[in-house]
Amino acid sequence: MQRIALLIIDMQNDFVLPGSPGYIPGAERIVDSVARLSSFVRERKGLVVHVIRTYRPDGSDVEAFRLPAFQAGGKLVVQGTRGAKIIEKLTPTENEPVVFKKRFSGFMNTELDLLLRRRGITGVVVCGLQYPNCVRATVLDAVSLDYTVTLITDATAGETRAVCEANILDMKNIGVLCVTLKEFRERWKKQTKKSHDADRTSHASPTRRKA
Repeated sequence: MQRIALLIIDMQNDFVLPGSPGYIPGAERIVDSVARLSSFVRERKGLVVHVIRTYRPDGSDVEAFRLPAFQAGGKLVVQGTRGAKIIEKLTPTENEPVVFKKRFSGFMNTELDLLLRRRGITGVVVCGLQYPNCVRATVLDAVSLDYTVTLITDATAGETRAVCEANILDMKNIGVLCVTLKEFRERWKKQTKKSHDADRTSHASPTRRKA
């Protein structure tokens, strides 16, 4: 069976909690789905990777388009602050890797690709925040790097339904499997059963031929 990793994107206080500087409308509604998804993957010994964004306090690593607002007081996900932390309900378990990124894609100038390949990962499951930015950029890079990609639609958020639907369509058109959490769990269970059945068949004793 293919080895996969779950990539949880940007589920941080500054993006998820209402009233926070980078709050994404609807982000809090996917928390339970992301929690259930991560538990499902952990129970089956899959790898869970937390991919988050952080900035230096002086803004020296902030994107050019975002820098004026950052310098004017709109600071968010600053290193060492509560806002940059992963929300409490999704706190990584012991030994789960956390990848820190500076741009939209979790693969850009990070160790994510090396981390996955070293573990023999060939497929990624993506969820989190938000559809048109970090999720989309990470998915596009994963496809370009020849990972098989699955997007969990009800564990991913965007500011409007129209934005979500448009991005899902675009990702489907480049070969991304877009499914709900329920559909993903059912597919995993079927694939696991199929793999176990194949193993039993391959290890079965050959039938003795009559003389």
